[in-house]
Amino acid sequence: MNTEKIDISSALNLDCAKEAEKIAAKITDTVSSFKRQGVIVALSGGIDSSVVGALCVHALGKDRVFGLLMPEKDSSPETLRLSSLIADSLGINKHHEDITAVLEAVGCYRWRNDAIRQVVPEYTDDSKCKIVLPTVTDDNRLRIFSVVVELPDGRQIKKRLSSQAYLDILAASNFKQRVRKMFEYFHADRLNYAVTGTPNRQEYDQGFFVKLGDGAADLKPIAHLYKTQVYQMAEFLGVPEDIRKRPPTTDTYSMPQSQEEFYFSVPYEKMDYCMYGLNHGINPGQVGEQIELTAEQVQRVYNDIQNKRNTTKYLHMPPVLMDDVAEIDKV
Repeated sequence: MNTEKIDISSALNLDCAKEAEKIAAKITDTVSSFKRQGVIVALSGGIDSSVVGALCVHALGKDRVFGLLMPEKDSSPETLRLSSLIADSLGINKHHEDITAVLEAVGCYRWRNDAIRQVVPEYTDDSKCKIVLPTVTDDNRLRIFSVVVELPDGRQIKKRLSSQAYLDILAASNFKQRVRKMFEYFHADRLNYAVTGTPNRQEYDQGFFVKLGDGAADLKPIAHLYKTQVYQMAEFLGVPEDIRKRPPTTDTYSMPQSQEEFYFSVPYEKMDYCMYGLNHGINPGQVGEQIELTAEQVQRVYNDIQNKRNTTKYLHMPPVLMDDVAEIDKV
């Protein structure tokens, strides 16, 4: 472990002007090499997609960036407002595609609701829900997902999920990301555009994406940036304050849900410090001093980061061929 005293806050400070130019140049070169005319950006009204949209406009100009707004019935009312706000702020063409009907047709809500009823029989189709994890900093116990439901009469029930119920809920929810990506590539095909992905470093590193859903893209402009650096870029690029103030959310379930309670288990600011510390071999105690956690708590986060890297490795992998196809390998 590195025992040299390192100020992680300073280390995470970004030269935004220099970084924006570097990313813009790479976007331009990539789109040109793909022989595409522009890019598609799926705008959620969150900080990541907004920064990707702004960087693409910075690189290509507003006429070569097309924004897609794809809420569904579980989305927050803020999603459409804020995704419209960033599109209008950037001056790009946009298209609103409510994907609720498609999700209903493929059984997304039916599969999910039936899975929830495995553990909460009282759950009705007009109830609300989310799934949550215990925080990783509390203890070393095995963390198991629970479902939280809100019945039409206002009562809330929280029950631990069985393994099968969890997998069914996750599989059904993943329809949402895959349907959105289908529309992204539809518009990319008709416009001869490339498709952008919007994960930040935390999401990309930790496998917080759906394979062939939001994990599919032709280029991912901010996958190397820590979340706090994405916020720095947002301010530099003039992303509207309403978007910069919006708490990170999955916007997947009908009850409000933070990314922290769903996946990362610590606030994104502390996760950045821990991930940076682990990446640079910094002693957990030194990291903990800077974010008001004990060395033991930081070590738990370190262990969780590495565990997620191990268990989600396959999400990053291309299809495995049973033998070489030499002609393609040479292209």
